[in-house]
Amino acid sequence: MNLAGQRVVILGGTSGIGLATAAAAAREGADVVVVSSKDTSVERALSTLPAGAKGEAVDLTDAGQITAFFERTGDFDHLVFTAGEPLALMTLDDLDIEAAREFFTLRYFGALAAVSAAASHIRPGGSIVLTTGIAADRPGAGWSVAASICGAVRSMVRAMAVELAPLRVNAVSPGVVRSPLWSQMTDQERDDMYAQMAESLPVGRVGETADIAQAYLFLLQQQFATGTIVTVDGGAVLV
Repeated sequence: MNLAGQRVVILGGTSGIGLATAAAAAREGADVVVVSSKDTSVERALSTLPAGAKGEAVDLTDAGQITAFFERTGDFDHLVFTAGEPLALMTLDDLDIEAAREFFTLRYFGALAAVSAAASHIRPGGSIVLTTGIAADRPGAGWSVAASICGAVRSMVRAMAVELAPLRVNAVSPGVVRSPLWSQMTDQERDDMYAQMAESLPVGRVGETADIAQAYLFLLQQQFATGTIVTVDGGAVLV
């Protein structure tokens, strides 16, 4: 499928992987709409995207705002959901159950609300691409909440691929990526993490947001894929 003239809505499309996906889709000729919770983030993203890109601030934890946004937006071709705040690791010894519930609010329930509100507006031949992560495949100590969210999104993708057929529903599962997701760390902590991960990966480096964006574009254009999880992790689940 050629994306020229296709309308692509990217929730979480103002930074990191989402912004890289928006830029890649725009280069393919798509009409891009990016969404973030902050007006300043939308304005900053639009200043870097090609002319014609649009954006709007929407609270993606508020189902009412999500529904109203898609009613204003009208019909489009593809939905991408990359929104997500940094996840804190929690061992069972220091588990904060309320904080754990809160992490599900955006990454899982926000995605579920978006799919529910958007599906009827997606044109025939269109698709939905969500975001999960390799914690579902290879969790470490302290990753029980993050791994649970990733696993829940994967199950939702498969269920929605059946329920919404022939609309295609897929997801991308990134590994460690050099992105603003790690901005809560100090520069030294972040650099050390990237270096340690690069040494352990078969490809010898951590991912860049542009690497992951190509997986989203593949799923937007691959018309015979549904219920599929595309892992782009540099081989992390192998080692």
